[in-house]
Amino acid sequence: MECPVCGGPVTMEPGPDQPMSASVADAVLAAGEDEQIVVNRNCWACGWTEERSMVINSIETTTGDPEVGERAILIKNIMSEAEEIQSLETLKDALAEMRRQRRLETTVTDSTDDVDKK
Repeated sequence: MECPVCGGPVTMEPGPDQPMSASVADAVLAAGEDEQIVVNRNCWACGWTEERSMVINSIETTTGDPEVGERAILIKNIMSEAEEIQSLETLKDALAEMRRQRRLETTVTDSTDDVDKK
């Protein structure tokens, strides 16, 4: 963002009710309904300042798929366990088992798809 007076860089900081380390996005996301948020814009080159305030009229929230987070945690745990395995044979067996499980999963999915098409 550029200063409307001198074209220099402008910083945006949430108002006095927010911690110094908070960003404007953090302040907006933390706000409750009917809460007022003040944003200060400052140009450090020429001294121009502006204070804007906004009121949150309504908040709509949608949540993501909880399985996505659970899957990421499981993959991380699997990778951590695999990194600790010293035996090459054990790693080969683990990989073979994962591939076998994936083939079984694909076969079951394909069978279900075939039944649905009939």
